[in-house]
Amino acid sequence: MADPADRRRFVWRTAAVALLATPLASLAQPMPVRVHRIGFLGNSTAALEANLVGPFREGLRDLGYVEGRDLVIEYRWAEGDYKRFPKLVAELAALGVEIIVTAGTPAAQAVQRIAPSMPLVMVAVGDPVGTGLVASLAHPGGKSTGLTSIAPDLEGKRLELLTRLVPGLSHVAVIWNPDNAFHAGSEREVQAASHVLHFDVLSLPVRTAADFDKAFDAIAAARPGALIVLADRVYLHNRARIVDFAARQRLPAVYAYRELVDAGGLMSFGPDYAEMHRRAAAYVDKILKGANPGELPIEQPTKFRLLINVRTARALDIAIPQSLLLRADEVIQ
Repeated sequence: MADPADRRRFVWRTAAVALLATPLASLAQPMPVRVHRIGFLGNSTAALEANLVGPFREGLRDLGYVEGRDLVIEYRWAEGDYKRFPKLVAELAALGVEIIVTAGTPAAQAVQRIAPSMPLVMVAVGDPVGTGLVASLAHPGGKSTGLTSIAPDLEGKRLELLTRLVPGLSHVAVIWNPDNAFHAGSEREVQAASHVLHFDVLSLPVRTAADFDKAFDAIAAARPGALIVLADRVYLHNRARIVDFAARQRLPAVYAYRELVDAGGLMSFGPDYAEMHRRAAAYVDKILKGANPGELPIEQPTKFRLLINVRTARALDIAIPQSLLLRADEVIQ
């Protein structure tokens, strides 16, 4: 009978020979890389939101993600129509995305309603607590987190800027969207500021692109001294139409988004939305690595940017005070 020790030595020698005969390439096979799939729910179109999507993708790259290697972004675009959100959210959920990223209150509400178990990273939501999206900024709860654009008396500051540009201003028009849950409070803020500044306010609800003509007709008839346009993605999508109307009416206006100033509008004041999209990438990264969205505090803006289009001011025969130009973060000549 063979000695057990000899048998063990034979087995070990056989295994060693087999290991040495194995190609090194097969021993060094890399572990398969998991490809994450996230959804981006856009409010308008890829072209109109390129300046927001770009920083978001750059933020992901800075965190080490390479699209096509370990990350795929599925895009869906509402083209300025909030009624499309439920269908688009359902499409993203059916694709098996791990997270949905979106901007604004209506889109965030649609995600929570259609896919309540889906992790959600919100960008630039107005008042996530007041609109019921989260329990609190410090402890959102549920599946949602992200960044808010809320700030105390933001609309009052925009109206105050208009008074600096239009001496003797006493009558303003405000365009707001009743379908945006945040706007009810913002419109009340405009009304409250108008009482302090002794303005008359022409309040014009605009829900969809079809409502603009009626609002524009009302403004042309009332002839207010200035216009304020609240932050809403329907308005961002229709930026050229709004700016063209203000130019034809020779109407000074202050906007929430810099994109309207880039398109020829007079002035904008608000948070840096591009930077907020870049910051959203950090939330995506944390959730993909196992963080609970409801335990990630919602970030508030710390810096607000003032942009002034001097070329538009000249066309409107408006002399911009030097103090306001010095205060501006960017001046378009």
